[in-house]
Amino acid sequence: MKKAKLAARSRGHLDARFKALGPATRFAPPVRGWVKAVRESLGMTTVQLARRLRITQPTVIDLERSEAKGTIELATLRRVAAALDCTLVYALLPNQPLKTIVRERASAFGRRRLEPVEHSMLLENQRVSPKSRYSKAQLEEIIRETNPRLFWD
Repeated sequence: MKKAKLAARSRGHLDARFKALGPATRFAPPVRGWVKAVRESLGMTTVQLARRLRITQPTVIDLERSEAKGTIELATLRRVAAALDCTLVYALLPNQPLKTIVRERASAFGRRRLEPVEHSMLLENQRVSPKSRYSKAQLEEIIRETNPRLFWD
C-alpha cells in the first residue's frame, strides 16, 4: 500500500535523524532555563537583554521565569534566542525508535483482528494457543500492507 510505504520510509529517515541526536537527556534544560543560563554565561544583564528585545527589564525576568516553567511561547523563545545570537532548536524526540512504536501498534492491531476468530474457535472448543500469534514475518506484512492510520484507532 502506498501510504504504508511512504510512512515506513518517513519513519526510517526520522529514526536515523533521532539516532544521530543521541539521548533526549542531552537536551534537558538547566533548572533555571536556557535563556537565563545563556544570558548569564554571556555576561549579559536583564537590562541589556531587554534593550536588545525592545522590552522592559521586568518583562525579561517574566520571560525567564516563563521559560523555566515551560509556559513560554515558541515565537517568544525564538525572538529571545535571536537576541542572544542563538538558534532555537525544537524537536519531538521519541522515547523509542518510531519503528518500534509502529511495530507495537501493529501487533495490537493484529491481536484485535484475531480476537473474533479466537472467540469463535473457543466456542467450537478449538482454542487457539497463545503461541499462534502473528509471526515476525506476518507482523512485517501487516506493517507493510496496512494503512498505518488504522493502528491508532
